[in-house]
Amino acid sequence: MFYEVKANDHGLPLDPFYACIVPRPIGWISTLSPSGVANLAPYSFYNAFSSHPHYVAFGSSGKKHSLSNIEATGEFVVNMATFDLREAVNLSSTRRDVDEFVLAGLAKAACNLVKAPRVAASPVAFECKHFQTVALPDDAGAVADWLVIGRVVGIHIDEAFLRDGRLDTAAMKPIARLGYAEYATIDETWKMRRPD
Repeated sequence: MFYEVKANDHGLPLDPFYACIVPRPIGWISTLSPSGVANLAPYSFYNAFSSHPHYVAFGSSGKKHSLSNIEATGEFVVNMATFDLREAVNLSSTRRDVDEFVLAGLAKAACNLVKAPRVAASPVAFECKHFQTVALPDDAGAVADWLVIGRVVGIHIDEAFLRDGRLDTAAMKPIARLGYAEYATIDETWKMRRPD
């Protein structure tokens, strides 16, 4: 099948676009408002885009609290969403003006270089400085979506997941977003080396 995206005439009950780009890591973004209220929200349009220096980015549909806080304070944290924390990740997706750490029953941990808290139970957290927000306009020029880019300035790793000098990804059981309301858990890995 082929369909033109502008017409979105795929004929399926749900848009297949989200199910075509899988698995997507979940950027569990924590921020602090200028008045000191913590915010925590999962974003499934998230990834890393540079290795030296480290840059990460996530897509925000609408001017949510995370984006407003980041633009006001210039910083945020990306926490790893894991299978063990899946219910808290889901609870933190609320759009109410509350502290989602409290709502989800999560302990906060202080960061070293940014004021925003991190999820204490998450095995990995990136402290980030806001680099740029890019507006993503539609065909009419209206903007309802943004790409938020951050530079990673500090990384927290739970040493319980270090094995022989390497991070054991499968042991952390990170979760990823698939299409629709489906998720996947990475609990098995395999190796394949690039050809010389």
